[in-house]
Amino acid sequence: MADIGANTAIDEVLKTSGLTSPSTIVIPHLDLELGGSLKNVPVSYTTYGTLSPSGNNAIVICHALSGNAEVGVWWRALLEYGAGAAIDTSKYFVVCMNCLGSPYGTASPLTPKNGDPTLGPYGPDFPLTTIRDDVRLFRLTLDTLGVKQIASVIGGSMGGMHVIEFAYFGPEYVRSIVPIATSASYSAWGIGWGEMQRQCIYSDARFHNGNYDQDDPPVTGLAAARMAAMLSYRSQKSFQARFGRKSDDRRINISDLNQSGRSLLSVQSYLLYQGKKFINRFDANCYIALTHKLDTHDVSRGRCDTIEECLALVKQPALILSIRSDVLFTFEEQLQLHQGIPGSVHHEIISEDGHDGFLLETDQINRFIFDFLQRLEAKRESPPATAPGDGFGVWDTIWSSAIGGAAWLASTLNMSGANTY
Repeated sequence: MADIGANTAIDEVLKTSGLTSPSTIVIPHLDLELGGSLKNVPVSYTTYGTLSPSGNNAIVICHALSGNAEVGVWWRALLEYGAGAAIDTSKYFVVCMNCLGSPYGTASPLTPKNGDPTLGPYGPDFPLTTIRDDVRLFRLTLDTLGVKQIASVIGGSMGGMHVIEFAYFGPEYVRSIVPIATSASYSAWGIGWGEMQRQCIYSDARFHNGNYDQDDPPVTGLAAARMAAMLSYRSQKSFQARFGRKSDDRRINISDLNQSGRSLLSVQSYLLYQGKKFINRFDANCYIALTHKLDTHDVSRGRCDTIEECLALVKQPALILSIRSDVLFTFEEQLQLHQGIPGSVHHEIISEDGHDGFLLETDQINRFIFDFLQRLEAKRESPPATAPGDGFGVWDTIWSSAIGGAAWLASTLNMSGANTY
């Protein structure tokens, strides 16, 4: 482990986000999938629980685009269910690592070039990185931490992209995967949303082709990008139910957005608030780097002729969680993962909140993951089925047990239409 030294921009992002500085490992060298390399790569990470002597009890959690390694903050509920916690830190060694390009400590436009403070930050010269680059960097980090085998990789949205790429390390290294609200390749629709958000930033007069002063960044463009993104993260139905045409009597000071002193409808006030909050915790060049990273996601690139062929290569047990109201990753795209990954299990997260349901519906998500991991552990600890042929004897026992069958039946009765197998 190493300290990359003071970085005022990153420290400020962490402080304004209410986060404490996580731990950092420096990886000496990383070749990038699309060319070039990074040297002395800092990786920001957090851990919870204790690694087993055999190094095989790790759960890796992958964050979304604007997330960070502090999973105990943004997905806290999943770690706080006590005996019913899917991610039980008394049993598992939980690791969350910050991806390349993010402003929360891992190598990004904010960090010094090649880890050398005398060279200044990468800024707009930070190279294009892919989901696969992240996953290879994460494995190097896990190696350094002593992780030999991963019990499960779990993540939603961009984190779900990481989850799927982790699967291609094989079942000997990754025992199971849980991709949530994601897809096998980023769609033209998603790429279009990202381009619109980047154009918001580019149009800010303070952007200066990415060579902006950190004391005077393009906050108007970044706020507008965030507001656009918020529309893709929710649904029309959720916005209508929450806001309708209600007015907002408050007069908020948003002079930076050229709206000072104006009385707003509630939905406008909400979006402006989200934009203003975001500029205090994020960086424009990092936002550009991360949205470009999303654009590269395609599991078939360099592997197979079709996505279906590539999904068929995934050999681990997989739990696919999807949201029907998601307008960024459509339900059909999410269902493609279940249809393509052999033997996968699918549950629908019941939510009217669109894509953000993967962060909001923690009770459902915890229950689905808890049951999935419990069944896998029971199968792993049980002797092989004695009946020749189909090999389903163990699974029949598990599904009829209090751990598997009863919990599954209860969730089915409570969540009509939520399960697809």
